[in-house]
Amino acid sequence: MSIPALFRRVLEAGDPDWTDGLRPQLVIVYGDHRRKYLECYTVEAIDEVDDQIAAMPRGSMARRMLERLMHGQSFPTEVDGDGRLVLPQKLRDKIGLEKEAFFIASGDTFQIWKPETYEAEELAKTEAWLDDLPDDFDPLTLLDSAGAQEG
Repeated sequence: MSIPALFRRVLEAGDPDWTDGLRPQLVIVYGDHRRKYLECYTVEAIDEVDDQIAAMPRGSMARRMLERLMHGQSFPTEVDGDGRLVLPQKLRDKIGLEKEAFFIASGDTFQIWKPETYEAEELAKTEAWLDDLPDDFDPLTLLDSAGAQEG
């Protein structure tokens, strides 16, 4: 499948070994049975997650579970020379991907969904969340509170 050009630029920027002419590396986390999408991490993003896991107490159940979910259920790969991502059948089957894919960006990661699954589940969650808020609520106001928390 062809990766949108903007996403390819993010992968290139997040791969410390990438230079013009090389193929950017990434890690696809497919996760447990509840995850209905693939999450693609830049090299730097997955390294950050790995560092956070490594900082957890050795032998703790939380660390072991995160290692299994992030390391044991992931697939390191690269973008091919034509800007495409070749997904193994196992990953396509996991999310029921047949023809088209839906991409959604999230900073230094992006998700790959079967379009029908995204529309049926994620849009419904967003609509339900919005339905619980006042009619005049503007989601951008959440950005103001995020900045206040950091400051």
